[in-house]
Amino acid sequence: MPLGTWLRAGTSAAALVLGMAGTATAAPAPAPAPAPASTASTAQAAVVTLRYDDSRAAGWESAIAAGVASWNANVSSVRLVEAAPGSAAEIVIVATTGWPQATLGPVRPGRQVRVELGSQAVDQGYNKTRIAAHELGHSLGLPDTKPGPCSQLMSGSSAGTACTNATPNTTERSRVQSTYASALAALAPANGRTLVDAP
Repeated sequence: MPLGTWLRAGTSAAALVLGMAGTATAAPAPAPAPAPASTASTAQAAVVTLRYDDSRAAGWESAIAAGVASWNANVSSVRLVEAAPGSAAEIVIVATTGWPQATLGPVRPGRQVRVELGSQAVDQGYNKTRIAAHELGHSLGLPDTKPGPCSQLMSGSSAGTACTNATPNTTERSRVQSTYASALAALAPANGRTLVDAP
């Protein structure tokens, strides 16, 4: 083959290879599609935060803190936090001289319920932390389950003065968890009834 033909063939082949290489690198790789959000992360993002004001519950602060800690440790769809001084709160807690009582919830953000921590129960020997956790349970939508065993937080005074359990049982936890995890339930108003926890 004459030299000119070899040169033309070589130049054409080189141009073809270079042209193909340019084409192959010119188009960027498609971006990966975003991964769908998992159900777990969606549930975590939907935690309902409720603020409580215990500024008028002198003498009950440690019992309230322990009751709040118990609920926060046992349910994940709702979280109780102390309201900043002077700010609005969904749960207003006051100390009284009567029997403990509370508005039956479930309370929702922007709405309000009242908890009265009565010294009459303490005078008769009932545990302050159990009382506080029990009354907070009413705010979260749980009614009394009287009479009931000490293992049921919502059995209240019917469990007797020796009972110091301030932890909701499996059924109580499940009910509060599902109440606050439901998007539809967010539209439901609090019951509004006041439950008095005298024996």
